[in-house]
Order: sequence, then C-alpha cells, then structure tokens
Amino acid sequence: MVKTIAKVLNQEHLMEDIYSMVLLAPEVVKEAHSGQFVNLYSSDKSRMLPRPISICELDKSKGTLRIVYRTVGAGTTEFSGKKAGDEIHITGPVGNGYELDSSSPVLMGGGIGIPPMLQLAHELSDKGLKKEDIKVILGFRDETFLLKEFEEISTVYISSDTGSNGVKGNVIDAARQYDIKGDMIYACGPKPMLRGIKQYAEENDMKAQLSLEERMACGIGACLACVCKSKDVDGHSKVKNKRVCVDGPVFYAEEVEL
Repeated sequence: MVKTIAKVLNQEHLMEDIYSMVLLAPEVVKEAHSGQFVNLYSSDKSRMLPRPISICELDKSKGTLRIVYRTVGAGTTEFSGKKAGDEIHITGPVGNGYELDSSSPVLMGGGIGIPPMLQLAHELSDKGLKKEDIKVILGFRDETFLLKEFEEISTVYISSDTGSNGVKGNVIDAARQYDIKGDMIYACGPKPMLRGIKQYAEENDMKAQLSLEERMACGIGACLACVCKSKDVDGHSKVKNKRVCVDGPVFYAEEVEL
C-alpha cells in the first residue's frame, strides 16, 4: 500500500450522480489488480477519513487508474468537482482482489458494483479468454453506463429494476432467465444481491468470489469498523470476523456469512 499524490487527468459526468475519474498514480497502479480499491482523501481537513472507491480500470503502461463512483456525501461531491490538473491524496492499492482461476467465468455487478467488473473482464481477456467465454450480467436501476466498454470484451446480459433495459428484476433473475452457468461467479454489489448470488452458486454447484460493500473508517485495517461475519476465527480480532478493507473486500462465498 502506497500513499501518494495523484494527478487528475480526466473527469467525466456519466449520468445523474455517477462520475468517472482518471488518475495518474504509477506507484499505486504498479501493484494493483481487479477487486482492489483506493482511498481518496478530502482537501477539507474537517473530513479526516478517506473515501474508499473501487478500481474500475488500470493502464499499467501509462501508470493510470480509473474510478467510477457515485456522489453520496460531501467527500465524493468534492471529488466530482475536480478537473484535469488537480491533485488528490490517495492510498492504495488496498485489499485482496479477485483470483483469476476460471476458464468459464460469470461476472455479476449491481449498481455501483458494476465498475470493478470492468477491470476484471480486461484481466480475464488478457489471460486469453474469448469474448464469448466471459459472461457479464449487469444490474441497473434504469439507465445503463459503461455498457459499450463491457461489450467490447465480453458477452453482456442486462437486468434493470424497471425492465426498461434487459430483464426486469436483478442479476439473478437475468441469470435464471438466460440459464447462465460457469465454473466461477465473480460479483460485486449490495449485500442482498450477494446473498442471492451465494445461493444461486450453491444451487448450480459453482464457486463464487464476492466483493463486499461495507462502510469503512480508516480503510487500512486498524479500526475494525468494517468487519463481516466469517466462518473461521480471524487471527487479528480473535473472533469470527473479517476486516473487509484488508482481508477482503473479495472473499470466497463459503468464507463469509451474509
């Protein structure tokens, strides 16, 4: 994990409260991979705690990373006002990411859990998997975002709350309707979605790696604010808990209770 000053190269307003930012941070990018995140720090000293944001894309040759995030409070609203040339203090890469031990992957992302799936799709493609081998199910409220980027490297299925795009319902509804199977599910999204995916994986004899979304405070594993229930006793806390920020955010489904 490195603490550095990242330079904003680009910021784009994708839709409503969703923004895409590209940062120059070669020291962070060098060791980063899919499923990890970075902590962004506010320039307002009254907001001491960092904002954890998942990595959406990496370009190791250029030393850049892309984050796609939703504005939900003062910190992320501040970041949404950044322009090319501005600087942000960040730490990263943080946490354990996805393990790419799959030849027939199924990627499931819901809401702001969609962006991390894009870097994962890139890494699976770089391993030699073809577009038809990488199945991606994206769950939207209504409007879509990042869709074109996914379609370039994977086979995409869509669900939406309203049914205006794809299957009406969630990613599991789409998986059932299209009878999507594989040897590994990779997922990121809200806990009810992950709970359903864990069940879907068990029903279909599939393994699953789940990226948990939890509120974080320190973002570096010291404060124990983001623990989740685990099957085994954690060596740090000595109870059946895991720290999502550093032990995760990615866990195998059987490791955690949802």
